Amino acid sequence: MSSPAQEKRSPGVQLLLSAALPLLLLSLSGCSSMDVLVTSSINALNGTTVKISCLFTSCYKMDPTKFAMNWTYQESLNDTEEMFMTYSKKKGMVPLRSDRFGERVMFAGNLDKNDLSITLSDVQLEDEGVYNCYVRNPPDRIQGHGFIQLNVVTELPPPRDSTIAVAIGASVGGALALLILSMVVVKCLRRHRKQELISEEKMEEEGKLEAEGVAEEGTKNVHPLPEDL
Repeated sequence: MSSPAQEKRSPGVQLLLSAALPLLLLSLSGCSSMDVLVTSSINALNGTTVKISCLFTSCYKMDPTKFAMNWTYQESLNDTEEMFMTYSKKKGMVPLRSDRFGERVMFAGNLDKNDLSITLSDVQLEDEGVYNCYVRNPPDRIQGHGFIQLNVVTELPPPRDSTIAVAIGASVGGALALLILSMVVVKCLRRHRKQELISEEKMEEEGKLEAEGVAEEGTKNVHPLPEDL
């Protein structure tokens, strides 16, 4: 049975546990804060359409009434940012009027999958620069930020011809295999020659021992002549 003092403390303990339990579960889940995932640099061919990807991870499910995000552009990291797309609680992702992009920017992501990607059509040389993806997803307190460097090129580099590389690799591989085979053959010949020399020396040694044995046996069989009386 609990004492009156314990009964008085129990509401405070329960309140503390109720406040600490979500934090404990959050720490056990391995989720620490928001992360924004982007490709740091993208090459786009002049006159084509390019997709600029931006995804985010959060400890909390997206709440449409609290969620906020902006896409901005700047010629370099030190220049002023120009907002060209934002999130509206009523309309979702909305492109903003922009003299630079006009109607060439479209939302190409999926909010249900935390995908905030966009596409930029008819890419121009003037579109080269830094594209910033800002995300806020309360109750996450940290604002996520990812930036992408877009490089506009007039022609893509030609594909590498792998035929020469394959031919060189095959030649080197063949030469290496031939060298290894030659080393193995030489080693085998040397071992075989060594065994032959050992056998010859052994036969010579056995021949010497046999000759010495015969000579010794002959010496034993020789009888001295009797002396003349």
